[in-house]
Amino acid sequence: MDTIILYPVMGRGHLVPMVELGKFITTHHHDTLSVKIFLPSSSNTTSSQYITTLIAATPSITFHQLSHSQNLTTTLQSFISQSSKPKAFILDFFNHSAVAITTALNIPTFYYFPNAASTVALFLYTPTIYHNTSNKKTSIYNDALRNIPGLPPLSPEDMPEPMVDRRSQSYKSFMNMSIQMRKTDGLIVNSFEMLETKAFMALKNGACVMEEQKPRVFCVGPLVETVKENNDVVDDDHDGCFSWLNLQPSQSVVLLSFGSYGRFSKSQIIEIAIGLEKSEKRFLWVVRNPIGYERKELSFEELLPKGFLERTKEKGKVLRDWAPQVKILSHDSVGGFVTHCGWNSVLEAINCGVSMIAWPLYAEQRLNRVVMVEEMKVALALKENEDGFVKASELEKRVREIMDTDRGRGKKVKERVLGAKNDAISALSDGGSSRFDLNKLVELWRQ
Repeated sequence: MDTIILYPVMGRGHLVPMVELGKFITTHHHDTLSVKIFLPSSSNTTSSQYITTLIAATPSITFHQLSHSQNLTTTLQSFISQSSKPKAFILDFFNHSAVAITTALNIPTFYYFPNAASTVALFLYTPTIYHNTSNKKTSIYNDALRNIPGLPPLSPEDMPEPMVDRRSQSYKSFMNMSIQMRKTDGLIVNSFEMLETKAFMALKNGACVMEEQKPRVFCVGPLVETVKENNDVVDDDHDGCFSWLNLQPSQSVVLLSFGSYGRFSKSQIIEIAIGLEKSEKRFLWVVRNPIGYERKELSFEELLPKGFLERTKEKGKVLRDWAPQVKILSHDSVGGFVTHCGWNSVLEAINCGVSMIAWPLYAEQRLNRVVMVEEMKVALALKENEDGFVKASELEKRVREIMDTDRGRGKKVKERVLGAKNDAISALSDGGSSRFDLNKLVELWRQ
């Protein structure tokens, strides 16, 4: 049986989609392919707990934990000496330095992106932007951002943080990665054709790459955790949130959750609370300790407006630090989602048919917001001040709007997200676009 090796990054936002890719492969090609996941050493407690549970629950995948003393070259050489050479090595794009190792060992290498196809299109097009705008006027750069193949018009503010300052090491790293991406055996993307049609076509026809050599692109999403799997790693009621959700009317609750790293200032948290209370809508809010208080855990009483919890106890529930997001989004009572626009969260909401309010915080999330609002039309955008602060009145308006599914933009977004949910089911079904791309990948590996 042929072996495929997956090499993820240990952050949960990258690790989970890579594991889901492994499951997708073994589910549909278990008779001819075995999947082995090389896990880099990590001190991340959350990721370690997830892996421990996963190993027991996923016998179809073999996990190999790299220790601090092991390096990838030695491990791969040992693997090759003990069995046949892997048919493919699939690495998270943040692990792009490993390409030098797999190239030296003559192993076909593929990048995996747990990102939007739109983000991949931007990454591929970055050297072209650099070449066309180097040492030229700002107006030329702005014009280039408005004409990226497969993307809606962008502004400099929509660009991912590492790609803003050309002098930074992060920018140089992304440039090098983009150049490497063009030469790899293929790019695997956690998205699907009907969700990002323009970006999908730009990637497939090579419009993002000026050189003759065009990388092959395979969109295999949406690959996210399912409710059943997620139930295995959380307590049944998680601080009473599901008992509370069970008492709420259908589609009446808006969830506010901002990912593993999403934090706000104390003043912004207070502003969120004011906006939620004034909206008079039901809410489930996951609150993390504010920026600047990493060493001191503030109580809800210290963090929220005086009397807020008492005044909103009939309509709202506040959770600390983390919540089982997939399980919550799947609950019938949840009808809206204020999200940081992390791609996993976007796909989870689409899979559950939940309308979104886009509030990006870091990385490529501002780009995701543009695509979610302008192209997919599955979200409403929050308007920020110049310093990024969102006023209570703005949050109040958008929450009211997204939860009003009988008219206006709230109705249109709900229709679009339910359509995207059906498209997602079709993409992963037999004959769907993502299954088609997976089968094309497997054919390539067998050659």
